[in-house]
Amino acid sequence: MKSILVIAERELKTYFISPIAYVVLTIFTFLSGFVFYFFVRAMVNSVASRAMMSAQTGRPPDPIDMPGLVVQSMFGFLSFVLLLLLPMITMALFSEEKKRGTMELLLTAPVTDLQVVLGKFLAASTFYLILLSTTLVEIAILFVYSQPAKGPILSALLGIVLYGLAIIAIGMFISTLTESQIVSVILSFGVLMVLWLIGAIAQNSGPTAKAVLSYLSILDHTNDFLQGVISTSHIIFYLSLIVLGVFLTYRSLDSLRWRS
Repeated sequence: MKSILVIAERELKTYFISPIAYVVLTIFTFLSGFVFYFFVRAMVNSVASRAMMSAQTGRPPDPIDMPGLVVQSMFGFLSFVLLLLLPMITMALFSEEKKRGTMELLLTAPVTDLQVVLGKFLAASTFYLILLSTTLVEIAILFVYSQPAKGPILSALLGIVLYGLAIIAIGMFISTLTESQIVSVILSFGVLMVLWLIGAIAQNSGPTAKAVLSYLSILDHTNDFLQGVISTSHIIFYLSLIVLGVFLTYRSLDSLRWRS
């Protein structure tokens, strides 16, 4: 465990001495704040319109969970943003080691391949949680000015955390396949876009194919979480992707060790 933490600490320091971490943090924070403002304003206008229609018809408007809809809409948009940003976090995990020629030193260090993989995964996951923690500001604003239900918000956070960790695991594996960060990030984009577009393809397929393809869509599994529903099948899907990504990364490192 100590070796894993040492590797994770080393990798985290690498993140924050490079401009990539600050670029990703800035873009994500700006977009989350902008999207939050946009959806809050849209919801307020919608409530005002409903109130005017109610006054004209004499019927009271149906109650809506405005804070819940804001959180659902915000995280729904940010899930697509993360699909684009997270490969920038994973692209250098192993490709940079190859480029600098330090991969051999890493493979001959007194640590196992699994410890290396878990250490780097822990570092990328920690950075992701730091990134995601910036949205707590918007959530806190909702609690200050309204009374949102805690359940749907916690469910949405759980879903977006699992979703991001799955992307990180996939990107980490792809990073072992090349020494170019640019190639790594492009390949990650390509794989993730396929896993995202599968959901759209499923809509035009037969019943059986639709069920299978929908289950393989990495983005579709977030929908129930955003609506406050925690499903075991969705949790298993994301955990399976995480384990698969970690396993493939481990096997890829093992292959590199034998080739070197």
